[in-house]
Amino acid sequence: MFDGLTGKLGDVFERLKRRGALSESDVQAAMREVRVALLEADVALPVVKDFIAQATERAIGKEVLRSVTPGQMVVKIVHDTLVEMLGSEPEPVDLNAPAPVPILMVGLQGSGKTTTTGKLARRLTQRDKKKVLMASLDVYRPAAQEQLRILGEQTGVATLPVVKGEQPVSIAKRAMTVGRLQGYDVVMLDTAGRLHIDEALMAEVAAIRETVDPHEVLLVVDAMTGQDAVNVARTFKERVGVTGIVMTRVDGDARGGAALSMRGVTGCPIKLMGVGEKMDALEDFHPQRIAGRILGMGDVVSLVEKAAETIDKDEAEKLARKMSKGDFDLDDMASQLRQLRKMGGMGGLMGLLPGIGKMQKQMAGANIDEKMLVRQEAIITSMTKKERKDIKLLNASRRKRIAAGSGTSVQDVNRLLKQYQDMSRVMKQMGKKGMLKGLMGGLGGMGGGGMPQMPPGGLGGGLGGLGGGGSGLPGLPKLPGGKLPPGFGRR
Repeated sequence: MFDGLTGKLGDVFERLKRRGALSESDVQAAMREVRVALLEADVALPVVKDFIAQATERAIGKEVLRSVTPGQMVVKIVHDTLVEMLGSEPEPVDLNAPAPVPILMVGLQGSGKTTTTGKLARRLTQRDKKKVLMASLDVYRPAAQEQLRILGEQTGVATLPVVKGEQPVSIAKRAMTVGRLQGYDVVMLDTAGRLHIDEALMAEVAAIRETVDPHEVLLVVDAMTGQDAVNVARTFKERVGVTGIVMTRVDGDARGGAALSMRGVTGCPIKLMGVGEKMDALEDFHPQRIAGRILGMGDVVSLVEKAAETIDKDEAEKLARKMSKGDFDLDDMASQLRQLRKMGGMGGLMGLLPGIGKMQKQMAGANIDEKMLVRQEAIITSMTKKERKDIKLLNASRRKRIAAGSGTSVQDVNRLLKQYQDMSRVMKQMGKKGMLKGLMGGLGGMGGGGMPQMPPGGLGGGLGGLGGGGSGLPGLPKLPGGKLPPGFGRR
């Protein structure tokens, strides 16, 4: 998300930062470019006008033009204005109401509403330890109620039994009654959608709202629809009364204009983002972190949180002790590859690292293939236990057998072994310098809300130590002059 906008703004600010002093005309010229970049990113025109007016007024002040680093000050002003436009502070889903708390999910058909209902229910159950009941009020779309039931089975969340012929308002009443009688903390009501906004849809949602008096009305919108998503949000806000917005498919929208426009046009906070198809691919919307991503500053906090959620502390500490002794085998490497895939793969992580925009372009030019992580794991699992412990056993005939077993080529096997040897050498060096011990301490600190200690050189030096304990992430490829290590993720 925001890839196009990030690249264009990065070019504008790079030119500003190279200048020792800025005149008022320099700032205004830069803001014109920012304006064009925002419009090309599909941000609503009124939002762009307000943003540029505020940012320009602050940027041409004396404290900026006379600053020691005026270019950096302009970037900071744009960042702060972006944060304000996005909502300043995160606003999570509010459960501060008598149980069972009713949450009404609304939106157009195809926006990902039912899937988002399942994702949020799973999150409330697993992370917040709430007892959640889901109920489908969609009696029009074929198999809509069955879809929610299946999602309930997949996520371990209860769903309201379907009664044939029952109408949406009656289903909502029954769901709330069951919620009260059976001690549920939250009742999630998944309403029907339409291909477009019509009077029947709005009347039905309004009737359901009046019946259950929901504490939250969450509008699910597809970020890929751009300005149409903003228009849908405005209409639902006026007719139904929306308390928050969930944006889906933000991982597929390189422009991001809908997200930037949503708050300014509707006044409703964006509360959650759907960042993938998996049931755990749902994130809180943090305005400061999103602004940082847009301006190429990265989002290290989200990266650390993602590491904390996916990394097993005991396994990480055990692996760190092995690596500090130079005992790092292919089983350990396979574990690292799995951890990396759990955290979203290379693509998911790169966007969270500061100053990574140019490196991403280099990686794109080098044909980085995310599926290579899966193939590399397949190569390792095609080896015997002894071969994974000692690669010296891997002669030519064994490598040929492994390639056939994993559906790859002998060259792929050779590249993996070269990568393993490079990683093993780095791990030994880290162990000798005592870096792994410090990183393990960092992982322990995360439990108490602390930040993990990063290796010297920061995250750019590789993700080998992210999250502490030698968390098992393969180091990011270093790209001096745009070059990648031999065979790293090439197609």
